[in-house]
Parts: sequence; C-alpha cells; structure tokens
Amino acid sequence: MNLISVVLMMGGDQQGSPVTSIVFLVLIFGVFWLFMIRPQMKKQKEQKKFKESIGKGDKIVTIGGIHGKILEVQDTTFIIEVEGNNRLKIEKSAVSMESSQPLLDKEKK
Repeated sequence: MNLISVVLMMGGDQQGSPVTSIVFLVLIFGVFWLFMIRPQMKKQKEQKKFKESIGKGDKIVTIGGIHGKILEVQDTTFIIEVEGNNRLKIEKSAVSMESSQPLLDKEKK
C-alpha cells in the first residue's frame, strides 16, 4: 500500500478527527526526514569537510578514476600531477571521497 492510498483511505468514510490526519502526515514527514533527508545532509557535510582537508602532497582519485598527487590548491580547483609528470587542473568537486579516503589513510600510517 503506498502513501497516497493510505491518505485517501484516511479521508474516506471514516469519522476520524482532522487532528489525527495532521499527526499522521507529520509522522510520515518525520520518518521521511529521518531516513532520507538527514543521511544525505550528513554525507554532504562529510564530503565538504573532506575536500577542505585535502592539501598539497595528498594522493587523490577523481570521479572519473584519474589518480594523482596534489601539487597546488586553489579556490575551486586543484593542480594534480599524474603519471608521466603531466599536470592536470581539476575542479574540487571532481575528487571522489570514497576512492581517495583509503589512499589518504594509507599515507598517514
């Protein structure tokens, strides 16, 4: 049974009070926020904190799978060195936290 059918059934022939309907809708929104919105916001905060903590000399992996070492940090971009001493300028948003974190953890040990 989906949400729309539940709401329609509540508004049907039942003699429930409007307060019950409002409480039910608030409860549904609360569960939706708890399981969908809150984890996404938390992940975005972690991603932002990760990108701010990356510095010169750190090894990273981009979303496209390019491995490199950061040579220079600018406002919205990184200059990275890839294999063959080639340099690339990439956006900070292109750095993959999930792929880069194991590399950073390995370096710090």
